[in-house]
Amino acid sequence: MKNLQDVATRAPGSRTPEDSRLEAPRAGAEADASTRHRVAQSILEHGPSTAAALADRLGLTTAAVRRHLDGLLERGVLSAREQRVYGSRGRGRPAKVFALTDAGRADFPSAYDDIAIAALEFLADEAGSDAVRTFAARRAAPAEARYRAVVDAADPSVSPALALAGALTADGYVASVRPSALGEQICQHHCPVAHVAERFPQLCEVETEMFSRVLGVHVQRLATLAHGDGVCTTHIPASPGSTSTPASPTAPPEPQLAHDLDMTTPEERPAP
Repeated sequence: MKNLQDVATRAPGSRTPEDSRLEAPRAGAEADASTRHRVAQSILEHGPSTAAALADRLGLTTAAVRRHLDGLLERGVLSAREQRVYGSRGRGRPAKVFALTDAGRADFPSAYDDIAIAALEFLADEAGSDAVRTFAARRAAPAEARYRAVVDAADPSVSPALALAGALTADGYVASVRPSALGEQICQHHCPVAHVAERFPQLCEVETEMFSRVLGVHVQRLATLAHGDGVCTTHIPASPGSTSTPASPTAPPEPQLAHDLDMTTPEERPAP
């Protein structure tokens, strides 16, 4: 009863020791994330740095900086190497120098998409839209060769779509396969060139054509991230006589468009 009375008589907005105890871990995690970002930002601005140099710049202890460096190393944001020593080396091991990896740099804003869009706009202005498509096809050619090799080498129990999805995931597209009533669907949950493809849909068109050639069937693009959809979705029709595994049994079936399904009643169907 005492706890109920405490709740009933507590002033609005008041805090209890229990509230503070529950919120402390969350506040600590947020503070750690903020400090890790400051460490990475300092390395971005000043170049490869030692823990001592970072501690001096950020006003932290060297031990605190090392703890955050360990977390950034585990995430692949940083790499470490021994500091180069010129002249005679003193006692002890050289200090480690920490530098941003490509993945770490990707966490910070960049103008790569803007540069790519500007370059393709210049190409389109100078040589026409067909030149953009030619560029897209040439860019896709090495990927097509890799994907074809993966699909051809896949186990017969694995569907070509599933093999292709694995290759796409290795290239950063985070792809999966889900079954559908008329075949399968490849779902790409990330696209490294989505912002560029918003302006130049030729990139998506060439990719769809590449999927058709790699899989040996006519595929249909149903949705794209570049168009504002939540996922790039490509329909792969079922191959006649296929006995391959279409996808993970836990993958939810994708709702089908009405015109893709047999919506007639038994009375409306023609007699055999």
